[in-house]
Amino acid sequence: MKKNIHPEYKEAKITCVCGNVIETRSTKGDTKVEICSKCHPFFTGKQKIMDTAGRIEKFNRRYANLEQK
Repeated sequence: MKKNIHPEYKEAKITCVCGNVIETRSTKGDTKVEICSKCHPFFTGKQKIMDTAGRIEKFNRRYANLEQK
């Protein structure tokens, strides 16, 4: 292999918004994520409904008149 062309492979921490910290190694360094295996609904068995900016209400208002027609 050629020398001095490979990126540095160093310790890294992946931090989730739920507070879970995963220690691993990476060429990118520390990373922050929004969802991980500790809080993802597939792994926890609990469903989270994330309605950002009222999208569900906006959808219901837009298509509420279709049932009447």
